[in-house]
Amino acid sequence: MTVVKINALEIPPQAGDEIVKRFTARMNSLTDVAGFEGFELLRPTGDSETRWFVYTRWADQVSYEAWRDGDGARNSHAQPNAEGEAPKPVSMGATLLEFEVEVAADGSGIPSAAG
Repeated sequence: MTVVKINALEIPPQAGDEIVKRFTARMNSLTDVAGFEGFELLRPTGDSETRWFVYTRWADQVSYEAWRDGDGARNSHAQPNAEGEAPKPVSMGATLLEFEVEVAADGSGIPSAAG
């Protein structure tokens, strides 16, 4: 069953460009990850929400856990900066939200089989 993981990040207002740059730089690290289905970095636009959301879709919980517990997550978060050093964290905090997809639709609005 398809699972969705949303990491809600507390990003200081002045650090938005930096978080976009970092996530853009690590996109290629996901291309060959078994079970990875998609990713979006969501910037808050309203007055009621200040957190950024990292939205990922996985074929199943096992695929996500293999990435999380293996070298994939560790390597994607430890990419060196231009000076060859591990960059300092941008986020001031994070909360992981976890879901299973029960109903889904494509752009036509026609429901498709979930997970």
